[in-house]
Order: sequence, then structure tokens, then C-alpha cells
Amino acid sequence: MSEAAVNTADSRGIESLVDDWSADKQAYHVPWGKAMMWIFLVSDTFIFTCFLTSYLSVRLSTTQPWPPQSEIFALSFGGDPIPLILIAIMTFILITSSGTMVLAVNYGYRKDKIRTFWLMVVTALFGMSFVGMQAFEWTKLIVEEGVRPWGNPFGAAQFGSVFFMITGFHGLHVSAGVIYLLTIAFKVRAGHYDKKGYEVVEIAGLYWHFVDLVWVFIFAFFYLL
Repeated sequence: MSEAAVNTADSRGIESLVDDWSADKQAYHVPWGKAMMWIFLVSDTFIFTCFLTSYLSVRLSTTQPWPPQSEIFALSFGGDPIPLILIAIMTFILITSSGTMVLAVNYGYRKDKIRTFWLMVVTALFGMSFVGMQAFEWTKLIVEEGVRPWGNPFGAAQFGSVFFMITGFHGLHVSAGVIYLLTIAFKVRAGHYDKKGYEVVEIAGLYWHFVDLVWVFIFAFFYLL
């Protein structure tokens, strides 16, 4: 075989590989897009697991008293402070957003793009509310409570670094998820998926459910322990 023929075959092989991936071909009856999302989520699970494991290690090994979360994260509405009320509202918002995302996926497979669009927008609005409340929580801790990544007036100095690392990393995931959902939602409304199907909505839903599930673990490990 001549050198030109070999180069042509190699070029076609690369083009064929690119075409397969970009055309969302299936392997083991699973589309590439969904498979890649699962791989990303599994890798992200390891990262959050490392963060939470590090938190538990720091919490159990520190010789200083751990700051009382129920008091630090309490809010007062004209009366006595209510422990963890803001965190409870944030958790409720994310759990509710999982419900609206499930409905969006359901209507997506029914090819009802109007309901799919609005349900994804509502889900994104829930996510924006969560991020806004987290920003308020950070502001309160930094400005009013004096918590810093390198120390705080309540006890163990590691509290601030662990808190900002874990909640900040999760907040970035929620913010990215909001942008992701809105991008897909407007493409759905524009009819980009009328021919190829609405499986992309389910893939976006996988990411959003993962973000919600991770928060449940953060809520249980960080705020309740």
C-alpha cells in the first residue's frame, strides 16, 4: 500500500471516530452523551467523597472544640434564633427542584417542548435561589460572624477552610447546573431536539439530581453531625 493510501486510511479512521462520537452513537444501548455524563458523575463522586472524608478526619482529629453549627447557622425572624432554618429552606428548594426536573424529563419524552421548557426554567430558578441563599449565608458568616478560611472566633480553626471548600465547590456545581439547564431549555424551546429527540433533557437531569444528592450528604455530614 502506498504512503498516500495509508495517510488517506488514517484520515478516514479519525474522521469516522469523530463522526461516531459527535453523532451520539450508542454502545451497549447507551448513548455516548449519557455514558459520558455517568463517567463524569462517578469521577465527581470521588472528589466529593474525598472532601467529606477529609472533613470527618479533621473533625475527629482536632483538639479544639468544634464550632456549634446550630448556633452559627441560626437565623432570627423577630424572635428567638431558629437553628439551621436557612439550611433547611435551601435543602427543601433543592429537593423540590429534583421534582420539577423529573417532570421536565417526563414531558421531554412526550415531546411537549413548552412544558419541558418551563419546568427546566423553574428548576433553574430554584437553583438560582439556592445560590442566592448560599451567598447570603457566606456574607453573614464572613461579615457578622468573622469566619475566615484560616480561623474563626468559635473554636477549631479548620472549620472555616472546610466549610468554604465544601460548600463553595458544591455552589459552583449548582451555578454551572443553572447555566446548563437554561441553555438546554432554550434549545428545547427553539426546536433543536425535535428530530433527534429529547434525551439531552434526561442527561441534564442526571447532572441536576447528582448535585441535589450531594447536597443531602453535605447537609447530613456537615450541618447535622
